[in-house]
Amino acid sequence: MVNEADLRHLRRCVELAAQALDAGDEPFGSVLVAADGTVLAEDHNHVASGDRTRHPEFELARWSAAHLTPAERAAATVYTSGEHCPMCAAAHGWVGLGRIVYATSSEQLAGWLAELGVPAPPVRTLPIQQVAPGVPVEGPVPELADRVRELHRRFHGRS
Repeated sequence: MVNEADLRHLRRCVELAAQALDAGDEPFGSVLVAADGTVLAEDHNHVASGDRTRHPEFELARWSAAHLTPAERAAATVYTSGEHCPMCAAAHGWVGLGRIVYATSSEQLAGWLAELGVPAPPVRTLPIQQVAPGVPVEGPVPELADRVRELHRRFHGRS
């Protein structure tokens, strides 16, 4: 169940997604939080660099592998504005991170992009559990959907 602390971290993810958009990038943001509630790292999309793997969830998985013990990774939570793509879900599973909480689902995003006439991505969207079945997952969180949808609408330049 998503609690007030979860919502606070998810709101920060949406802020990071807005920062990515302001920097000319796709609006996605993520926060890595330790078991005690300490924010360990945060990031937003950097795919405008030309490297389409520069998703914040992937970067946080790499960061955690370099800076946390396996036990610390397993106890951590990754919060994100949008559900992990298959690449990021795999990275999350491979490094042994714990819980994922996302604001909006891949299914929601696919629907919004279709409404905007945006072509489908080259990689199929899958629910996290289909890629990393042992990871506890919570989301979407309906109260954040409109804000995230608006960020994607702005990114794709549609009114």
